[in-house]
Amino acid sequence: MFVRISLRRRRRRFEMLRAISRPMVTLVERYMPGSLVFAAILTFVVGGLALVLTDSGPVDVVRAWGDGLSGLLAFMTQIALVLLFGYTLAHTPPVHRFLVRVAAVPKSPKAAYAFVTVIAGIASLISWGLGLIVGGILAIEVGRSARRRGMKVHYPLLVASAYSGFVIWHMGYSGSGPLAAATEGSFFAEEFGVVPVTETTFSSWNMIATVLTLTAVAGAMVLLAPGRDDRVVELPAHAMEADDEEGESTDPAAGGAAVPAGVDETAPAPTTFADRVDGARALTLAIGIALVVYLVVYFAQEGFNLTLDIVNWTFLAAILLIVRSPRELATLVVDAGRTVGEVLIQYPLYAGILGMTTATGLAAVVSEFFANVATPQTLGLFAFLAAGLLNMFVPSGGGQFAVQAPIFMGSAETLGVDAAPIIMAISYGDQWTNMIQPFWTLPLLAVARLGVRDILGYTIITLFVSGIIFAGTLLVVGAG
Repeated sequence: MFVRISLRRRRRRFEMLRAISRPMVTLVERYMPGSLVFAAILTFVVGGLALVLTDSGPVDVVRAWGDGLSGLLAFMTQIALVLLFGYTLAHTPPVHRFLVRVAAVPKSPKAAYAFVTVIAGIASLISWGLGLIVGGILAIEVGRSARRRGMKVHYPLLVASAYSGFVIWHMGYSGSGPLAAATEGSFFAEEFGVVPVTETTFSSWNMIATVLTLTAVAGAMVLLAPGRDDRVVELPAHAMEADDEEGESTDPAAGGAAVPAGVDETAPAPTTFADRVDGARALTLAIGIALVVYLVVYFAQEGFNLTLDIVNWTFLAAILLIVRSPRELATLVVDAGRTVGEVLIQYPLYAGILGMTTATGLAAVVSEFFANVATPQTLGLFAFLAAGLLNMFVPSGGGQFAVQAPIFMGSAETLGVDAAPIIMAISYGDQWTNMIQPFWTLPLLAVARLGVRDILGYTIITLFVSGIIFAGTLLVVGAG
């Protein structure tokens, strides 16, 4: 009897969450514009808000926007390399075979959603860039594995699961807010003093919240699995056919795993000196070894300081050590290049939005409003909500922290509130609304070959689930 009641309750929870998500998915699919259109619309919305809420005139707003367009050029290059190197590494024969084996681990669709969420979440805790690229690659490989085995997996939900794991990135090792607060000589340390990561990232309450959030989000993805009568959209057939078109072969030693294009063991023998040089492994191997030496020296001197550049050079070192020739590397990179296009066209628009938001003082206006209505118990909650709202306009963890931290830290000092919860509150808000802001979906979707409207109906649920845990954590810590 108890088992039957438990099963009935579980079925009700399944149906309730699917009933909530279904209209959201439909709404997003019908009315959500593409990510480029969204960025363009957001540009005009932010410009209008700056005119209404600040003292800036039209000329000031246009100048702030234009000056800001080039503000993310270095970041764009880093992201482009994350995509290029991550995709290339994933399609080298040994790594590709490993991913195929890992992708076969889930034995059911629900297990697949949870598996992808958890792996992407763990990778995001190490490095946000790593989380995005690992999530995208794992989603497409799990989708391919499922189709090969005749297991029906809803591919948009699988990709949404990968992106949902990203919701905890700022609680982990690469969180820019806590790292800025813990760094001697940073803008934060100079004004408010150093706050070590043992009080923020590695505090017991943040680590508990991290585990709870990832568990709850993975559970939500499982509950969103299509029912018996629901339509299942599998990995597009062209994504499977692309393997054949790109010249993938089946390696018996890999248990039937596909081998990417450009790495055919039966390539014709070189006939000229140039062919021999292009097909020789010595050059790529030598540069790869040189990069490994650099990384060893770097970590010995800097400790485990995992920046986005270091992630990229680690990827590149692995690629150079694995590929068998410059020719093979060139072939893989050409194929990987298609993942970079949308990033290069959209990020300047977001840079312009960031320029308008900061230069006109719009971000400060929003933060000051929330800070002025807070109490000692609710300051963390309001910092979280303000950060979540601002993240829609300023999708940059470091940039947003630089704008918000001084305002909320001033309120914290006035109200006698500890600095650590405020630092993490801003971090929580920054990662939270990523679930409905297309900016960070671009790298992952470029790999997974989907559009933002394909996953947003599901990641809205992630926003709700994670928001409850983030807000509850900050209220409990604030009350303590």
